[in-house]
Amino acid sequence: MTEVRVHLAGITKRFGRVVANDDVDLELRAGEVHAVVGENGAGKSTLMSVLYGSARPDAGRIVARGTDVRFDSPRDAIAAGIGMVHQHFQLFESLSVTDNVIYGAEPTRRGLLDRRRARERVGALVEEYGSPLSPTAAVGTLPMGLRQQVEIFKALYRGADVLILDEPTAVLTPAETALLFTSVRRLAAQGTAIVLVTHKLDEVMQVSDRVTVLRQGAVVASMETASTTPAALAQAMTGRDIETATNDEPAVVGSAVLEVTDLRIPAEGTRAAVHCERLEVRAGEIVGIAGVAGNGQSELVQAAVGLRPASGTVRIAGADVSRADVQGRRAAGLAYVPEDRGAVGSARSLSIRDNLVVGHYRTGWLKPAVLRRFAAELMTRHDVRGAGPDASMASLSGGNAQKVVLARELAHRAPLLVAENPTQGVDVGAIEYIHRELLAYRAAGHGVLLVSNELSELIALADRVHVMVDGRFVAAFERDELSEQHLGAAMTNAAGAAAVTAALAPPTEPAGPADPAHAADPAHAADPAGAERSAVVAAAEEEGRADGDARA
Repeated sequence: MTEVRVHLAGITKRFGRVVANDDVDLELRAGEVHAVVGENGAGKSTLMSVLYGSARPDAGRIVARGTDVRFDSPRDAIAAGIGMVHQHFQLFESLSVTDNVIYGAEPTRRGLLDRRRARERVGALVEEYGSPLSPTAAVGTLPMGLRQQVEIFKALYRGADVLILDEPTAVLTPAETALLFTSVRRLAAQGTAIVLVTHKLDEVMQVSDRVTVLRQGAVVASMETASTTPAALAQAMTGRDIETATNDEPAVVGSAVLEVTDLRIPAEGTRAAVHCERLEVRAGEIVGIAGVAGNGQSELVQAAVGLRPASGTVRIAGADVSRADVQGRRAAGLAYVPEDRGAVGSARSLSIRDNLVVGHYRTGWLKPAVLRRFAAELMTRHDVRGAGPDASMASLSGGNAQKVVLARELAHRAPLLVAENPTQGVDVGAIEYIHRELLAYRAAGHGVLLVSNELSELIALADRVHVMVDGRFVAAFERDELSEQHLGAAMTNAAGAAAVTAALAPPTEPAGPADPAHAADPAHAADPAGAERSAVVAAAEEEGRADGDARA
């Protein structure tokens, strides 16, 4: 029988009257990838906090290798061989891979740091697991996938044979995700017990051996992954059937609701300069922006909505708002769902009511009863659960907090909605809701700019997607061209990016006589985006053929 590394037995954890974990049992076995899934607020994070020593259970036992243990801090859990890779990396970008891995557990010789031994130990880890990392590379120069490997090596360096991965693919490209899963399977093959906390059910099916489903703090299902399906897991998580929302209706477009021209943001520190030559969103369409996190998408959005200074021209619903602040851009027709719902999208110390009514009342005397009724109606319409209008915003789960932000912004009925990673960190039920609301907003004749790290989300919803690399658009795809292969190649393929640059350059001599059959047809006019697409599509298809040849 496979060794049980850790057994959480009857774990119960309360926060006031809220039962976050209710008599939870979880076994983690050597050589097994065990996925833990559930809606936001189901108790996944609390359970992992108990396992990693960040929270003490009110009842239950933690049994490690057959012995009852008590964790008063993460240091105790690490000493017991448990490591955790957090969703948000905890790295020093200016330091090397080696310095990040050994930080806090440095080898010493005669009281001084033994750098030679440190390099040897980290180098041996990198070699053992077949990683392309260079131990001397500065972490700030690494792509997200390799930074994540640094986090994994930090845990392995400290002797972890139980590894918790918290939403590990949230900021990874498809290629980086594949590399991560190769590493995960290698670790499992060498005996590591791995806990995968995720809301991506396709990834659960792809890499896990076993899956446990939490709902309202309790285990409602636990089974071998091979015996279930994504639909069955979604039903167990939510208690209902989930239907995927996709963009199946042809776009009926109107006039431009967002026009960005020659927008420039200077470089700052390690962040590349941003230059957006042209971006347009029309009424009745969803335009997506894809790219590896950190390639200028956030800066472009911040400049467009008025949160970051930039040169160039921004027009919203026909009005030039280039010099307007956020309030002026909202008045012109902007609604905005920011990436950070806690720090930017809401005031967590205020009530849900106060967060919902922001921007919806005029100056003068406020009527609390009217505001509360308005908030209650929005909460009912958008199925915000877990609290009443007077409860603190901080009391809501991530998915319900995101519903509050989206409900408030949709209620403005603005011509333009900018949604930045709107489903990041939320569960499958909340994702279904958000996707349906965005599609309904499009169908009602509004324009949506959707910035997302989730390629599947862009493929499901967008009419057109731009790919951003190093602060510039390098490719654009129409709906019928959208695929993870094409988008992933444009995001990561340097050759494809070079081809795009050449395709976008103005011709040095006339291309030849026009085709008289198409001369008056605007659909066949010169289209830089079309050249941009074809260059990257060709690069993607060539990369796909090369991969196929390599496998053959």
